[in-house]
Amino acid sequence: MLRPVVKPNCINFSSGPCAKRPGWNLNVLQNSILGRSHRANVSKQKLNKVNLLTKEILEIPDEYEVGIVPGSDTGAVEMSLWNVLGKRNVSVCVWDSFGKDWADDIKNQLKIKNFKIYSADYGSLPNLNLINFDDDVVFNWNGTTSGVCLPDGNWIPENRNGLTICDATSAAFAVKLDWTKLDVTTFSWQKSLGGEAGHGMLILSPRAVERINCYSPNWPIPKLFQLRKENKLNIDLFRGSTINTPSMLCVEDFIDTLNWSKKIGGIEKLIEITNENLEIVKNWLSNKEWISFLSQNEKLISNTSICLKFCEENLDDSSIEYQNNLESFICKVLEKEDVALDIGSYRSAPPGLRIWGGPTINSNDIKKLLPWIDWAYHEAKEKI
Repeated sequence: MLRPVVKPNCINFSSGPCAKRPGWNLNVLQNSILGRSHRANVSKQKLNKVNLLTKEILEIPDEYEVGIVPGSDTGAVEMSLWNVLGKRNVSVCVWDSFGKDWADDIKNQLKIKNFKIYSADYGSLPNLNLINFDDDVVFNWNGTTSGVCLPDGNWIPENRNGLTICDATSAAFAVKLDWTKLDVTTFSWQKSLGGEAGHGMLILSPRAVERINCYSPNWPIPKLFQLRKENKLNIDLFRGSTINTPSMLCVEDFIDTLNWSKKIGGIEKLIEITNENLEIVKNWLSNKEWISFLSQNEKLISNTSICLKFCEENLDDSSIEYQNNLESFICKVLEKEDVALDIGSYRSAPPGLRIWGGPTINSNDIKKLLPWIDWAYHEAKEKI
């Protein structure tokens, strides 16, 4: 097979931290507030601007609260679990690595006894119709490590008694989230919009606010997780104050990408770009026999974290070493050729490739990448 010639302009296809927006450069940081307290009015105005722009672009209802929290999406999820769980039984949906992490923490750290796990292997969803919404329900909207995404929120009743706690970190800004079905929602800056790491977002419905105001968990809550002040929700955390010191350089960067999102057409345009990237990969795979989507259901394929598996004829569990070698070879060749970085599968997922297709990825770069993957595969077949 002939070696391709044309390379992607941006070779960053990592699933987090993700590629910066098209046209990004260091000049976007020149108005950042440096050397000032994050508690100064000018800094708090910048921080609250992130909250307001996030609310506007994601079309979050006015009565919901949006705030910045430490520790990226992981911090936001853990903070949610520590503050709202324990009042009701808990159901956890697990279909990727991070869902398993949340289930492990609920069982082993919070030690909640009355909880149930609904699980599925990589590539599938559990039976969501079995879930009892008298429980508090914890789930990922998009399986970043499995490439399986919820098609919608129709499985969640609006008249539920429990809270829904949704890790939406690789779904926010790339799919339409149904806010009527979400009580606690989290994501991180470094995912779909390519912001910088270390900061998370926490979004609370009125029902979640009521839970925090009226319920005190029976376990200690570390200072970094504390959402309450004087026995009720600390509303200042959703008006520009933060629990610990944020990076104002990162704040400026995220404001830039939020403004870019608004300028190009908001959530509808972000979704359109992401869906176009997925369609390009779908068309490429349509005549491939050696690789396919990890998702077993076409309706559940993630449009951001596009996870692929090797499916050569006669592959079975005994070929896992070969598949790992194939993944490693393809990734190393593409990195050496300056074509693609960080497209290997997640460490606990089946061997394969994972291509980020979020809204900061130019569709032409996806088109240019795919022939190189074909070429790298044929090179691997000759050498491993």
